[in-house]
Amino acid sequence: MSYFNKRHLLIAGAALLVSACNFTPVYGPDGAGSKIENRIVVQAPTTKDAYHVTRRLETRLGRSDPAPMSLSFSVSNSSAGLGTTATGSTTRLQRVGSLSYTLKNSATDKTISKGSVTNFTGYSATGNTAATLAAERAAIERLMNALADQLVDRLLLLDPATLP
Repeated sequence: MSYFNKRHLLIAGAALLVSACNFTPVYGPDGAGSKIENRIVVQAPTTKDAYHVTRRLETRLGRSDPAPMSLSFSVSNSSAGLGTTATGSTTRLQRVGSLSYTLKNSATDKTISKGSVTNFTGYSATGNTAATLAAERAAIERLMNALADQLVDRLLLLDPATLP
């Protein structure tokens, strides 16, 4: 069998596998993207971290109130030193964050999905105090955006048949 024929066989096999597994594009007519966009109300933020997450979620999912689904979450983060000098001063820090979420049907209050995501980001502490504080704030905002993006990715992977 020549190389050309093998390639056609592989393409036909891949097409058969994709069609056999009920593949549906996320933003297709029956995909999860079209079922969650502008259809989820996100809880009001109570902390600065929650504000960053809510802002990113509303940017990615849209803002809707009332909506057929409601999303509640709790977010936390902590700091740990990564790099130190010979004298013991920390030069690099890491922020580790965790976000736990619950997606519910607004009409029935039945849980559709729940879980948690974690991520981390780092920043340098080698500048003056003002530079270190600015780097920390930027790292926390990056971390909250990353957690929100991971959450959206999880929601896009939900089975569209389970969404109202």
